Amino acid sequence: MKVPSEQLAKMIKCNQFPRSANYEPVWVVENQMGPNALWLMEWLCRDMDLKPRMRVLDMGCGKAISSVFLAREFGVQVFANDLWISASDNWKRICEAGVSDRVFPIHAESRSLPYAEGFFDAIVSVDSYHYYGTDDLYLAYFSKFVRPGGQIGIAVPGLMQDFDGEVPEHLIRKQKSGGVFWVEECWSIRTLDWWKNHWGHSAAMSIELGDSLPDGCRLWLQWERAIDAAGANIFPSDEEVLEADGGRFIGFHRLMARRKEVEPR
Repeated sequence: MKVPSEQLAKMIKCNQFPRSANYEPVWVVENQMGPNALWLMEWLCRDMDLKPRMRVLDMGCGKAISSVFLAREFGVQVFANDLWISASDNWKRICEAGVSDRVFPIHAESRSLPYAEGFFDAIVSVDSYHYYGTDDLYLAYFSKFVRPGGQIGIAVPGLMQDFDGEVPEHLIRKQKSGGVFWVEECWSIRTLDWWKNHWGHSAAMSIELGDSLPDGCRLWLQWERAIDAAGANIFPSDEEVLEADGGRFIGFHRLMARRKEVEPR
């Protein structure tokens, strides 16, 4: 770390996320893989019906810090599913966090999930679902793994408004860090209305909530500044583009839907 842990704690302090503030800042920063997973998970779960001993799938969990958070904060059993990080690496972190009895690492691809239909009481995903869930057919497949009456919740980077023509110049401008924010995979970043319409096609799920994180771009910038100062950013810094955007286009959305008890034939 390039900054003392006390300074880092101040940099990532956010009154909107009191649960996340209880986690050691160096641990959170060292295991990050993008936007603050604990902040997003705390925001997502505020309106979900999570109860102790529920089986929860944490889809695209990265280095499993969001899974540790779920187990500690809600007493649920978590299946920490990721493709990019090995189950063995995540198991080591899970054991070190003292939740090996409640968090189970799984290495699996989003379209080849090794679970029984109806196995989970709830499914959550932060900063992951947009990579595979824009497929028109994916929710029909994914929703089968949650029981009737169970919830699916996602928190994803999102557009605050659609582009009027070309991608805004500040999003495709090469930054001082050498990176460009808007690359080809960013076409999976959608507006809230797009997501509501996309999920609204499902015959199996009923949308319960869809909203955007207040000051999402500002919070992302706060986090980006912290991991840059700590020398922990695994990607070229996006401070410059987030400052320029100021929330005009970039932020976060969350959606929650519940699987219908009786599905139409």
